[in-house]
Amino acid sequence: MHSSNPAIIFENIEKNFGSLKVLKGISGEINRGEVVAVIGSSGCGKSTLLRCFNRLETINGGRLVVNDIPLHQRKFSSQQLRQLRTQVGMVFQQFNLFPHLSVLDNLTLAQQKVLGKSLQESVQMAEFYLDKVGVFDKARAYPEQLSGGQKQRVAIARSLCMNPQIMLFDEPTSALDPELVGEVLHVMQKLATEGMTMVVVTHEMQFAREVANRVIFMDNGIVAEQGPAYEVLSHPQSDRLRAFLSRLNIY
Repeated sequence: MHSSNPAIIFENIEKNFGSLKVLKGISGEINRGEVVAVIGSSGCGKSTLLRCFNRLETINGGRLVVNDIPLHQRKFSSQQLRQLRTQVGMVFQQFNLFPHLSVLDNLTLAQQKVLGKSLQESVQMAEFYLDKVGVFDKARAYPEQLSGGQKQRVAIARSLCMNPQIMLFDEPTSALDPELVGEVLHVMQKLATEGMTMVVVTHEMQFAREVANRVIFMDNGIVAEQGPAYEVLSHPQSDRLRAFLSRLNIY
């Protein structure tokens, strides 16, 4: 699992919003083919960390290299950003689909605009991934005609169409009704078994335990504990993690 060339390296990274320090000099790495779950209470900095990984947020200090692209450099060209965004897919809590476009058009747009693919190529790719996530029959539908779980699976398919090497998930199931959570986690589990590098900010502890290789527990802007998923979630070392898990009735 561990490669000499990690997918993501972060060293002593800091992120401030005005005088508020959200990330307080945290370090770690994500290996290629690894699934890492990032857990912690709301406001601990986990979504901010994830957003730094595809430069939706820029860091204030430290070193951050994602898929060999140095994100910490002051001079960061639009070409580098474009390269990063094609290599690193991101799935948000709120789907972010274009409401005025059909499902198929949502999936083909960026392929044509960013990757320069023909309509035929992009449709083939879109249909392949819609089938993979189990919503092939919704290709002609519009987002408002879909359930939350279907929208999220379409959003995952849209990211996969760009052929990313790393997938970031920011609480992908938290906006869903409980009975729809499973269908999205099932798709993510399938991606994990296929070797996709994934960083998942989540409250789904069962998913973290069963699918993640590793768990990072963040607390108040620092990495408070990390290690193999089963180990960290079954035998937490710190009082903070024990308290966090007991609130979720896990520990």
